[in-house]
Amino acid sequence: MSLPTSTHYDKLIARAQTLEAAPCAIAHPCDEPSLSAALEARDLGLLRPILVGPEGKIRDTAAQFKLNLGDARIVDAPHSHAAAESAVALVRSGEASLLMKGSLHTDELMHEVVARATGLRSGRRISHVFIMEVPTYAEPLFITDAAINIFPDLETKADIIRNVIDLHLGLGLGEPRVAILSAVEQVTPSIPSTIEAAALCKMADRGQIAGGVLDGPLALDNAISPDAARIKGIRSPVAGVAQVLVVPDLEAGNMLAKNLTFLANAEAAGIVLGARVPIILTSRADGPRSRLASCAVAAIYANHLAQQQARPLA
Repeated sequence: MSLPTSTHYDKLIARAQTLEAAPCAIAHPCDEPSLSAALEARDLGLLRPILVGPEGKIRDTAAQFKLNLGDARIVDAPHSHAAAESAVALVRSGEASLLMKGSLHTDELMHEVVARATGLRSGRRISHVFIMEVPTYAEPLFITDAAINIFPDLETKADIIRNVIDLHLGLGLGEPRVAILSAVEQVTPSIPSTIEAAALCKMADRGQIAGGVLDGPLALDNAISPDAARIKGIRSPVAGVAQVLVVPDLEAGNMLAKNLTFLANAEAAGIVLGARVPIILTSRADGPRSRLASCAVAAIYANHLAQQQARPLA
């Protein structure tokens, strides 16, 4: 199966196809969207699926929707909770280097991911990134965190930024321009997110956050519109040309991403960072291209992490 190579998503998918397909544990792929996404990603060479869930239900779903399971490995698990547990265990054992959400609730999968004794915690806070294809914007737009951390504090926001910087670099997109959003661009004591934005920028100045160019607080308009930034008199390498938007909280991020999706015809690929491996986190509302782009992003980033780990220490 081939795809055109014109959009940002197409380029990511084409790049992932040049890599060796990584084994991916898919937790409870028991509906058409999740199972077809896993199998299409396999057919495109993006990953090697390990289908974890009730075997009978998986096979029935494949038969109902005429999906070709081929030689895909199936790990039988009686229900969604057991599927999440088994999928995480496959990652911990090294049998899978990617994890993907199937037709179970996000909380159910993430409960197993963050379990202290048996999960996939690392030294970082776990966070989510939307990689958005916005028709009216020249570059992929990264929005974080709109799915995991509800009201992140300053240190959590610092890890959210570190995670997204590492992803942007790992995808080969270069040093990102990171806008820390608020309602206004002035530091205003009555709006706490402006104070946190200023503190995060100073942390970057001091080397506590590295790899990206930060500016904030910035309102959305002067983060993404050169004209708005010019009218406001904001001079920075980020204002008007941001590649990453760091939102104040989950509610703001979720609304921003859905506004772009449903009012601006954007597509939203999703990935969870900060765990031992990238986690492909898709929604039932996602289209096939968004799901494939999520798989491609995870595959490229997992390959980047593996290369880093294999690199000898200086």
